Amino acid sequence: MDFLGVDHVEFYVGDAHRAASVLSSGLGFRLLGQGGPETGLAGQRTLLLGQGDCRVLLTSSLAADHPAAQYVARHGDGVAVLAFACRDAAAGFTAAVAGGATAVEAPRTRTGADAPVVTATVSGFGDVVHRLVERHGSAREFLPGLIEVPDAPPPASPDLLRSIDHAAVCVPDGQLGGTTDFYRKAFGFDVIFEEYIEVGEQGMFSQVVQSPGGGVTLTLIEPDPGRAPGQIDDFLAWHGGPGVQHLALNSHDIVAAVDTLAERGVGFASTPDGYYDALGGRLGQVDLPVDRLRGRGILVDRDHWGQLYQIFATSTHARRTFFWELIERHGARTFGTSNIPALYEAKERELATVRQSDQIPPTTGAGHR
Repeated sequence: MDFLGVDHVEFYVGDAHRAASVLSSGLGFRLLGQGGPETGLAGQRTLLLGQGDCRVLLTSSLAADHPAAQYVARHGDGVAVLAFACRDAAAGFTAAVAGGATAVEAPRTRTGADAPVVTATVSGFGDVVHRLVERHGSAREFLPGLIEVPDAPPPASPDLLRSIDHAAVCVPDGQLGGTTDFYRKAFGFDVIFEEYIEVGEQGMFSQVVQSPGGGVTLTLIEPDPGRAPGQIDDFLAWHGGPGVQHLALNSHDIVAAVDTLAERGVGFASTPDGYYDALGGRLGQVDLPVDRLRGRGILVDRDHWGQLYQIFATSTHARRTFFWELIERHGARTFGTSNIPALYEAKERELATVRQSDQIPPTTGAGHR
């Protein structure tokens, strides 16, 4: 199956305009398109935002029986659709269903103002589905029912975020192997990395699956039931089952991106000085100056092909069940063995503060234990 990359991500949210304001003011996304009942999208309001090659749809319901209303009631705001760009959506749909995916919407060809768009939808994990998108040329309508925003303002600053690097997915314990097998059989993904992560008394298993050619990458994580409950357990309880925990945005200049986003009010996870004191002995020479990394809390690691730099943003989600990651790759194709524990240790420090406060999100009773 020939996947070209992540075409877009669709969030179901309680208020699309409010969510768009947060993405615009914090991460620098621009409003590119919109749709609703007046454009043929019954019962919903959808906004299209973009930056670089990243495209994000924000959909809120205008009717109680719309899927977005049901999703938000169960999970709060969150990722409902991970869309894959492909050369042949119909063939991808047929192969995915033959490999075990459930058909959600059969292939449909829509003719926009400039060129046709073919879409099909199949099941993914939990309440998240995969939309397969085949594009020809540059359609004026990003998807049927979405029209270009006239006179959209130019970006306030150059695009610092270029593309969606990967999505991190939390599943209940005992489901990691089955989820990995599903992506291998339904979509032809390969397992490119796996690791056991320890954060204090808690543990988690992780496997990374990727489409041939590397266009789509999913990090799959399950908690270790033999260890103390931790942040993956929190996600599953607070979100109400499996879902997308975070999205990583690829940047060509992570230092500038962190500085710019921090000026816009985005918070980032902190990293102890000791991490940087030990960096030289662990990795040797790194491409970016260590003092610039230390001052911003950016982590650095390497795989067989090169280096990668990562940082988690702090969550502003009402349930603390979604956050963003920034990543810059210097040749690295997978992940290192040190960054992932350090990233989740930083996230644990943030969540520990939440647990000790009166801000603990209401649980849905759908946790894994």
